[in-house]
Amino acid sequence: MSEAEGYPGIGRTLVIIPTYNEADNVRVITERVRKAVPEVDILVADDNSPDGTGAIADELALADDHIFVLHRAGKEGLGAAYKAGFAWAKNKGYDAVVEMDADGSHAPEELHKLLDALGDHDVVLGTRYIPGGSVHNWPMHRLLLSRGGNIYIRMALGMPFKDATGGYRAYRIGVLDKIDVETIASTGYSFQVEMAWRSYRQGYRMIEVPITFTEREHGVSKMSGNIFKEQLLRVTIWGAQARTESLRKVLNRKPRQGSTWP
Repeated sequence: MSEAEGYPGIGRTLVIIPTYNEADNVRVITERVRKAVPEVDILVADDNSPDGTGAIADELALADDHIFVLHRAGKEGLGAAYKAGFAWAKNKGYDAVVEMDADGSHAPEELHKLLDALGDHDVVLGTRYIPGGSVHNWPMHRLLLSRGGNIYIRMALGMPFKDATGGYRAYRIGVLDKIDVETIASTGYSFQVEMAWRSYRQGYRMIEVPITFTEREHGVSKMSGNIFKEQLLRVTIWGAQARTESLRKVLNRKPRQGSTWP
């Protein structure tokens, strides 16, 4: 299969890389993706970075017809950037999309693992916390925060996934319409949890594959305490809503003939 036909078993695939002040990273990450999986296209979704990231991406796009740039008006958050990228992909007729960070924390050399798994699934989550997965260069408090948050998410939402907060994942394009991605209100890292939660509730075929996560070497992390608080609050609300909905269904269920229940 030629590059023009896309990735084997999937079709035309777009890797969406949101950027904000990633001038030190955007050239390296796109080169690594193109070398690792030459069949895919890349969309750099830049939030009007003041450090010139968008201009560098334009240069890359001029030199390579597998690279495209989406210039956005300003910094609106990770979720907004991905939603804009998803809309672009659907408009261009892609069959699948991949989420990937610009800072090198997601290894393009592992992209084939996600895409191979997508051949038999609708959603693939790159996961740090299953056998074969790992985290490099994180301080202990950051690792404990992440793992503890994921334990809470499993308890609150009843999803089986060990890493619902990870940002390295792949979706078949039809999933985005079914989960009504345009109505997702989360803007920070809870966007990833809500995407997984909606996909899980719709009954899509989902799988986790192990990845190696490496903390960025250049630039500044976008994680903050407010983002973590937003994530916990939203997860708590979703869990409460799901339990209320389940209870309502039980209470409204008609008893079988001859039964005195409830």
